[in-house]
Amino acid sequence: MKQYYFTSESVTEGHPDKLCDTISDSILDECIKQDPNARVAVETFASKNKITLAGQITFHGEVDYEKIVRQTIGNIGYGDANIDIDPKTCQIDINLTQQSQDIAMGVDVGGAGDQGIMFGYASDETENYMPYAISMAHKLAKRLTEVRKEKIIPYLRPDGKTQVTVEYENDKPKRMQTILISTQHEIKIEQEQLKKDIIEKVIKQVVPKNMIDEKTNFYINPTGRFVIGGPLGDTGLTGRKIIVDTYGGYACHGGGAFSGKDPSKVDRSGAYMIRHIAKNIVANGYAKKCEIQVSYAIGMEEPLSICVNTFGTGNKTEEELVNLIKEKFDLTPAGIIKYLNLNQPIYSQTTNYGHFGKENLPWEKIIKI
Repeated sequence: MKQYYFTSESVTEGHPDKLCDTISDSILDECIKQDPNARVAVETFASKNKITLAGQITFHGEVDYEKIVRQTIGNIGYGDANIDIDPKTCQIDINLTQQSQDIAMGVDVGGAGDQGIMFGYASDETENYMPYAISMAHKLAKRLTEVRKEKIIPYLRPDGKTQVTVEYENDKPKRMQTILISTQHEIKIEQEQLKKDIIEKVIKQVVPKNMIDEKTNFYINPTGRFVIGGPLGDTGLTGRKIIVDTYGGYACHGGGAFSGKDPSKVDRSGAYMIRHIAKNIVANGYAKKCEIQVSYAIGMEEPLSICVNTFGTGNKTEEELVNLIKEKFDLTPAGIIKYLNLNQPIYSQTTNYGHFGKENLPWEKIIKI
């Protein structure tokens, strides 16, 4: 009997890094809405009561960047510079230039926007073909936001984190060993009340009963207090939650972030495409789990390499699966963009609670291979 524990984390949309991801993707969506071929690589930095935008944007249109920043902060639920950030009074510094001509000359002819390696992964251990631990961490983080916005727990603030440790037996999720939730709250709330509400109104509403037992550990705000949050409690930066955005550490990662990048950047579009392929290899019954790596060179269309690993669960050889991928899918940047219809303003809906496992996104569609 094989037994082990695996841990994954997620964060709420009010986490300072996710605030920055959301701003960057909101700007990307607005640019693509006006110009489907927009070239966007925008980074957001948040600290104290200040937001800084930096990066490169080339498109045909006009965007009120400051308006998007303030609307995004307000929509998340921030509003107090003394404990997180105020969308009405925060300082906004905009430092944007156009895409380098050296990069554009390679992308304009259909080449990749940068070099890099990307990984896609899928497993049959959940209905959405995601690892169980990251799937549950996302559900808890999303529920944490729901109970705040719907005032089920009215004293919560936007910043928050979740983490779950799952006990596996023979590579199957057996039970929850530990559930950890840290959430920003108003100063007047006592720890015991917070713990009771989070367990009853968040955890028990999300985690299946058969996955919790008398030995499951619950940790709610382990320091005992979480009043100061958001960019006042910790700086935020676009692209710092790459493991939260993907597979919770269960699969390899090439290191490239997603948010704020248009689909000519294979860091994003390539990772979306090979998630789609890995998911369909599993969904079509070729393997119980599958990880795919691809690599690209800036300005070149075809990937430099494709590697498939089914961890001994496949009923085809990995060489056969590589040949199948080459036969069935166009992995050039232009081919990926066309196949997944990526020149549309869909990116804000990817930002929070994972870029994978959401059935409404085009790379999550199950097809017959």
